[in-house]
Amino acid sequence: MAKKALFISVSDLKKKSLIDGNVDSSKIVFYIEVAQDIHIQNYLGGKLYKKIQNIIVDGTIGDVENEDYKDLLETYVKPMLVWYSQATILPYSAFALRNGGLQKHVSENSESATHDEITYLAQRMNDTAEFYTKRFLDYMCLNSNKFPEYSQNSSEDMYPDKDVNYTGGWYI
Repeated sequence: MAKKALFISVSDLKKKSLIDGNVDSSKIVFYIEVAQDIHIQNYLGGKLYKKIQNIIVDGTIGDVENEDYKDLLETYVKPMLVWYSQATILPYSAFALRNGGLQKHVSENSESATHDEITYLAQRMNDTAEFYTKRFLDYMCLNSNKFPEYSQNSSEDMYPDKDVNYTGGWYI
């Protein structure tokens, strides 16, 4: 099985999100991978996703010939992934499956968020992720020639989604 690179670290996520620095990293990394697989691969498409994976794993992301990929990753992909990761984690964050069954964490000095509050917050996180996705798509529309893999997908690859249903937040 090929080695898989995450496009953000747990540390990146903790620094740029509402996730507390004391949260166990092993409880977060899985959700970063899920958000990356579901959302980021969807917008990059299979070939570009694999290209970025390979140059990270090979340690060549910083090479001159890969500067466009590094810029794409740093400027557009990472912000998307931070927000999609948060939105992915949130609904599960209060729960743990243990030998005794599914358990909900309860703290003695705080109040658990309600279902409506979690739903609202997850939607706001998705709205922000969609904003960053729209920026990515606009950039790719103007610069797809820098990334030939973006349009070279074949039947076994995931084709990139080139549309986002960005709502931009509240309407009054």
